[in-house]
Amino acid sequence: MANIIDETDRRILQLLQTDASLSVDDVSAAVHLSRNACWRRIKALEAAGVIRARVALVDAAKVGVPLMAMVLIRTNAHDAQWMDKFQTALRSLPEVVGAYRMTGDLDYVLRVRVADVPAYDAFYKRLTARISVSDISASFVMEEIKETTAVPL
Repeated sequence: MANIIDETDRRILQLLQTDASLSVDDVSAAVHLSRNACWRRIKALEAAGVIRARVALVDAAKVGVPLMAMVLIRTNAHDAQWMDKFQTALRSLPEVVGAYRMTGDLDYVLRVRVADVPAYDAFYKRLTARISVSDISASFVMEEIKETTAVPL
């Protein structure tokens, strides 16, 4: 679908990435389409998986998890059984808000949200009890300079 997305689709996506609660009427007015044409485009973008979900973005500090840690993991195990166990462990830990398999020196980077350092320590103990790693370290975010869910269009 990427090669079928035209400029109007891009404008629709930019609007919805900024505010997914906009009504079809609001979006159609902003992109200069009829309501029905706009609705059809949005439905086509959803059906193609371009729009994966519409969500509410929650302020982490206001719900008690202001501390973000970037957890850096190295492992000597790269077999399918270990990776399945690792993925299962990550999915069961709600503190993990992002997990990435990397190239280079690191094997994985996790974005973890917790209340404070003792909460991170509890998370660390639960994670390392479930999976074995050769090295794990964390850096705590002191300031979020830019964070967005918007994909550049």
